[in-house]
Parts: sequence; C-alpha cells; structure tokens
Amino acid sequence: MTEWREEDVAWLCTPECREAVERCLELDPATVALDGRVPHAALVATQVKYLQRARRKLPSYYRARCILPPRAFEQSSSEECARHKSYSGSRCLDLTCGLGVDACFLSRSFGRVVALERDPVLAAVARENFARLGISNVEVACVPAEEYVRNCTERFDLVYADPDRRSEAGRKLVRLEECSPDMTALLPRLRELAPRIVVKNSPLFDVDEAFRLFAPARVEVVSLGGECKEVMAETGRCVGEPLLRATAVGIGSAEFSPDELRGGMACAEFRPESCRYLLIPDAALLKARVARRHTVRVAPGAYIESDNGYGFDTRIPEGFIGRVYAIESLEPYAPRTLKRRFKAEGVRRITVFKRDFPLPADRIAAALGVREGGETCFAFTKTAGTLWAIRLKSLHL
Repeated sequence: MTEWREEDVAWLCTPECREAVERCLELDPATVALDGRVPHAALVATQVKYLQRARRKLPSYYRARCILPPRAFEQSSSEECARHKSYSGSRCLDLTCGLGVDACFLSRSFGRVVALERDPVLAAVARENFARLGISNVEVACVPAEEYVRNCTERFDLVYADPDRRSEAGRKLVRLEECSPDMTALLPRLRELAPRIVVKNSPLFDVDEAFRLFAPARVEVVSLGGECKEVMAETGRCVGEPLLRATAVGIGSAEFSPDELRGGMACAEFRPESCRYLLIPDAALLKARVARRHTVRVAPGAYIESDNGYGFDTRIPEGFIGRVYAIESLEPYAPRTLKRRFKAEGVRRITVFKRDFPLPADRIAAALGVREGGETCFAFTKTAGTLWAIRLKSLHL
C-alpha cells in the first residue's frame, strides 16, 4: 500500500502544488520540509526528493513532473531496463501496474494495455502520471489481479507481471509464492488468457528455479551499470525452445541453449607470464552462471577458472560482456612485499577489485598499509591454487 491518502494525491495534482514543487526543485528536500512558507511542505519535499532522483532513473517521469510515491519509486524498474523489454502485439495485460514504468514502455509497442493496480491511491497516481506523459492507450483498472484474471473474458497477446516482493509491513519476500500476486497459482489461468506470459523476478531469484517454476521457459538475467537488476522468465504457448540469456543493458547479450549448458568446456592453461589483459565478466553473466562459458566462447585462448572468477588473455577479446583492464604486473600475493613497495612509491590509496579471494577489500587494504580508493588499481584473486595481486593500468578498455 502507498504511504499516502487519496486527499494527498488530490493536493499533489493541484496547480498550487505543481508550482511549489517547481520552485523548490533545486533545493535540499530536508530544507523544503521545514520551510513554513511552503504549503503542505512534507509532501512537496517528498516530490522534490524523488524527482531529483528520477533525473537518472526515470528521466521521462522527471521531465513530465510526475507524482512519485516513495515506495512505488523504489520498487519501479528504471527506464533503461523497461526500454529493454522488446515485446509487441495488439493487447497487453499488466498485472502489477505500480508506478507504471513498465506499462509506459509496453504502451509504445502494444495497441492497448490494461494495467491492474489494487491500491486505489496508486491507481489514481498511475492515471495522473499517464496523462502527464501523454499516454492514452493504457487503461488503469483498480482491482486485484486475482479477481480480474478469474473473471476475465478477453484474450491478450502478452500478460506481464512484476509481483510485489514486500509484505504489508515492508518485509522483503523471498519465495515467489509469497509475493503478490502469487504467479505460481495464477499461471494455469494465465495460459488460457495469453500465448505469452512474462514474469519479472528479483535479482536474487535463482535461475534454475525460474526454469523449474515456469517450464517451458526462456530466462533472461538483466544487468545495468554492472549491477544485476532482474531475472525475467518468459513462458507460454508461443515460447520456443528453452533458452538462457544474460544481458548487460547497453553492452550486449549472450544466449545459451540447454545443450550448450550441459556440454563440456575446454579452457586454455594459465600462463602468468603471458597474461596481458584482465577480463571482468559482467554481473549478468555471474548471476546466470555462464561467465566461464561466455569468456571461452568469445576468447578461446583465455583462461578463466570459475564462473565467479576473472579471465586472463593475451589480447582484448571482441564481443566480451564485461570490463577489460590492461595488466601492468601480476605476482603472487605477498602483503609484506607490497606494503614495502607502496611505502617506497608513496602509494597511500588503492582501488581494490576482488573475486575468489579469501579476504574482504578493507582487510586487504589494511594488510597493505593503504586505504581504499584512489587511482592505483589492484585486482586480487585465487587462480591455479595461488593468490595473486594484479596491478592494473587505470584505463578501462
């Protein structure tokens, strides 16, 4: 449920409120909240706070000065992730409207979108926001998804859902069956309503569990800015062979069939003296547990020991999804030696990367007599049974 009452939303829609928000948009929200000259200062301050954050996450909503309830904003997709969804057709049913970001982008590729929102306050906010965004083909229905689906006689090309993963008390929910709506219970009926069902799951959701619950399914792990954002499960009559896709938005995607995932994998030998580049697989590859397969696919001469590890190569691999750093030096991890060297060089801070390494970043820095941060970059890992310290050239390729 939203934190607001219906009368709060009514006030937020008034010209007086919109003018107040506009006047305060560049101010500190905490200062606005305490300013007695601002009408309904707490509500105005909240809008200022989340509009400032929306500049990056929801730029269209920022430009249209949309209404942004805090919890709905926190739970919403970013526009970059929503834009990535490439479904299309005549009619779409969105079971979980919320702030309406996904419905906003679905409306661009569907003739009509029916968006369900059980909370009347959020439903009113969504209608107002769609009007401000100039979207006329989204119909917001204030009804629980379970009730609508049970009584629905219409057919859709796509049913889309992003279940609420918070309890009424705000507690994070882990099991899909606990989320609202319960997609596992609705799935049989949804298969009657549409040939394609897409469920957006938490970035913590297990990929194997997605294949199990939604079989036959196609599963896509999506990351943005090096952070895993969502695990998408697509099922239904029009879904082809099972497929696992790892996508770093704005960088690229890698697809794997079940046969590829079951098959063996050859890997080059680890030769420290010939390692010129460090390959850091993207978070989407790590979450999908295909970092090693992808690295070997695009760089057959590369060495990578595990799906959670770094790759090493003699060249910059084409099509690699992740970051690539040139290696300045690679040596066994010897903290006393490194500490003396840093002292002699006047190095007081280092930026620490680590994977498959037994110490956390702060303890590594402490053992080396430095603090975290700075232009000097080091990666620490365990490969071929040895702990390594890898000095990187600061340029990310």
